[in-house]
Amino acid sequence: MTSPSISVIVIVYDGASFLDEAIMSVRGQTCQDYELLIVDDGSTDDSLAIAERHRLAHPHRIRVLRHPGGVNRGMSASRNLGIAHAQGDFVAFLDADDVWLPRKLEEQVAILRAEPSCGLVYGRALIWRSWRTARAEDDFYYDLGVEPGRMYAAPQLFLRQLRNVDQTPTTSGAMLRRSLITQVGGFEDVFRGMFEDQVFFAKALLAAPAYVSDATWFRYRQHPASATARSAAAGADHLWRMRYLRWLAERLAEFPGADLQRAAVRAEMRQARRSHARRRALQIVRRLRRPWRASR
Repeated sequence: MTSPSISVIVIVYDGASFLDEAIMSVRGQTCQDYELLIVDDGSTDDSLAIAERHRLAHPHRIRVLRHPGGVNRGMSASRNLGIAHAQGDFVAFLDADDVWLPRKLEEQVAILRAEPSCGLVYGRALIWRSWRTARAEDDFYYDLGVEPGRMYAAPQLFLRQLRNVDQTPTTSGAMLRRSLITQVGGFEDVFRGMFEDQVFFAKALLAAPAYVSDATWFRYRQHPASATARSAAAGADHLWRMRYLRWLAERLAEFPGADLQRAAVRAEMRQARRSHARRRALQIVRRLRRPWRASR
């Protein structure tokens, strides 16, 4: 095919359970002006075989990439591998356990073409539980936190991201100009898992305006094997968040308005430490109360 307008990047690591559905949601887009780059991050299940089956069916549109030696290098390095091979002016990411709705690419690329100064666009994420329960009432949305249907100059959305990570872009829900991704240096390889997306979007939101839509363009699958669920179950969210905030504090000098932003990051670090200390204290109190209650 001739050079596509959109490069779609799907990364997968042992995601055979959902990968086929994710790929089919890309192939079912109303906009067909895309290439699909599937990056296998050293999977040990059937993920690579599923990706190759789709590549063989559509070799003009789909490519399968791996790290040298087929090793596992984490989410950031895998997305960067896809970016390095991307040909489109616009880039959209899809996690292997999520699915897109059919008009995702068509509507997002239209917004970016209509707003030449806009670097990225995102909308609402449907928090998708009904894939397991078959009950639509189990699905919900997080509040966008801002008025939708308009563009926001940097660093407005970055400052909001600091306070509430549920009100910021997600990898499966956004589309970006490839020039912006190149400008900010892509993803940070040192973040192999949790908060790798927040680090990337922090850089993007500091560097360019973003358009926030009220539309729903993807379903964010909730399941116990996801990186988010595993981190929460292990009680590691606070450690990852503090690492993310420390990284921001060190790197903000590269962006305009660094003093104001660094102050905001430091304030958020203090708040995060206080919140974590309160949670830990409540956990200790609950543990101390258990034997007393059992004896009554």
